[in-house]
Amino acid sequence: MRGQFISFEGGEGAGKTTQAERLSKSLNNAGIETLMTREPGGTFGAEAIRDLVLEGTSDRWSGLTELLLMYAARLDHIEKLIEPALARGVWVISDRFADSSMAYQGYARGLGKDRVNAVHAAVLDDFAPDITILFDMDPVMAMKRVETRGEEISRFDAESIEFHKTLRAAFQEIAEDNKDRFRVINADASRDSVETQILFAMAQKYPDLAGKLTDGA
Repeated sequence: MRGQFISFEGGEGAGKTTQAERLSKSLNNAGIETLMTREPGGTFGAEAIRDLVLEGTSDRWSGLTELLLMYAARLDHIEKLIEPALARGVWVISDRFADSSMAYQGYARGLGKDRVNAVHAAVLDDFAPDITILFDMDPVMAMKRVETRGEEISRFDAESIEFHKTLRAAFQEIAEDNKDRFRVINADASRDSVETQILFAMAQKYPDLAGKLTDGA
């Protein structure tokens, strides 16, 4: 049986990586093999592109160049990691996927929906996650988390607070336009509360999992 593809979306500092680890553990405990990955990245080639995209000054690339780099990484990611895993019956959890390109490059960089959709259709056709969890969080609080987590600041982290506010509004609009796929959670809450929201969303999407998903902390 084919695996399921789960994407986590949201702005910087929302805690997606921590929750991906928790969900993976919870699914494993329920007897489901999982694979965690991220975008841009996940494969050797895509990780090399990740370094190009995230490092340097904020004006290193134009919005269109960013978009094309992201989709080059994404195609390699799908062909070499995601699709083979799904075909084996593995459930894949990805920290970001194509909705981030729409939010970051389509909205925040101002390329517009049509241009992003055209690139998406040319590269991925109709490939999409089975469920997307959106981590909705106040950008001011999120950027405070970024500043205190002790990691290197990326080009996107260094953008203005207005950029991050635009991202939040973009993700909210994308979720509203794709209600069947998206589940929106309050990421301002505690880690345990966020995890509870995610497990509830998963049980709604996959009723057979109800009662089988437990705290993955």
